[in-house]
Amino acid sequence: MFEQKLNTLRDALENISSRFIAPIFATSLSIEDMVITDQIFRHELSIKQYSIDTERLPGDTHLLNKKIEEHYGQIIHFVRGDQLQILAFIQQHGVDAMYTSVDLRKRCCALRKIEPLKKLLAGKDAWVTGLRRGQSESREWLAEEAFDSSYGIVKFNPLAAWSEDDVWCYLRMFNVPYNRLYDQGYRSIGCAPCTRPVLPSEHLRAGRWWWESAQAQECGLHLSADGRIQRITQGKQ
Repeated sequence: MFEQKLNTLRDALENISSRFIAPIFATSLSIEDMVITDQIFRHELSIKQYSIDTERLPGDTHLLNKKIEEHYGQIIHFVRGDQLQILAFIQQHGVDAMYTSVDLRKRCCALRKIEPLKKLLAGKDAWVTGLRRGQSESREWLAEEAFDSSYGIVKFNPLAAWSEDDVWCYLRMFNVPYNRLYDQGYRSIGCAPCTRPVLPSEHLRAGRWWWESAQAQECGLHLSADGRIQRITQGKQ
């Protein structure tokens, strides 16, 4: 079963690489995203790879990029949000405004993540992510391919059907570098002030914005224009 998933992933990425002129992989350097990074580098696919530096990332996340360069001889290029807008936000609301309200947290996410993503996707014709259906209830019906109405681009989630165990199996099988925070109890890693380790009994995303209700826990990067995760229309695959 895992071999079949591996072949399907390779075929999907090769198809994206040949089918589109300017495909892009926006990676958060998560374990899921490292699977895709390894496939792109391993098969020399023409899919550009970028990551967003929110300027609040854990040091281990930046350290991983150095490990990627050592392992593959290539790096993931980082992009940032508008510095003046971020500074104005900090001056008005404080550097840790995300703890004050859900609205301010989402505004911080918008400035540090969504705005630079919009710039990254401009002029591109395909967007690849490492999202999985098992990551949260809001992603349960995640499409493997869909048109993202928020960004006006075809979006691919080739790991949608993968389990967390599948991801770890891949990383160990191919000796893929990963963020060492996962060895410290983290299972979903974002900005340092918005991420904590989780207990074995907790959901994998319980460490993200843990002070908020579960219904609020999306940064907005993967929400469509109607405020929902893009869904499969014919049913779960």
